[in-house]
Amino acid sequence: QEHMVESGGGLVQDGGSLRLSCAASGRTFSNYAMGWFRQAPGKEREFVATISWGGAHTFYADSVKGRFTISRDNAKNTVYLQMNSLKPEDTAAYYCAGAPGPYIDPGRYNYWGQGTQVTVSS
Repeated sequence: QEHMVESGGGLVQDGGSLRLSCAASGRTFSNYAMGWFRQAPGKEREFVATISWGGAHTFYADSVKGRFTISRDNAKNTVYLQMNSLKPEDTAAYYCAGAPGPYIDPGRYNYWGQGTQVTVSS
């Protein structure tokens, strides 16, 4: 059973940067692909990025491609999301999640964190 905690969210101005972290406490973190999702008020949870268990494969939503970078450190049981050139439309609660593969569908993820809020002011 994986327990995950996100951190690093906050308030940033348009064009700014943030780095989110997701620390997992289970023993099988390196066996899982990890994903980042986000949910804005009144909207469905949407895919942001995912990374394979070893880190060799990454996939991004078109809306964040070129601005966000997902990475992981299996020795630290942590996955990161570096967010640059942030826009007001990136404002949302961001969640990390674990799955057997690097899926885009949030329904295929087994373990979820509680989320961290990112607010981008214009």
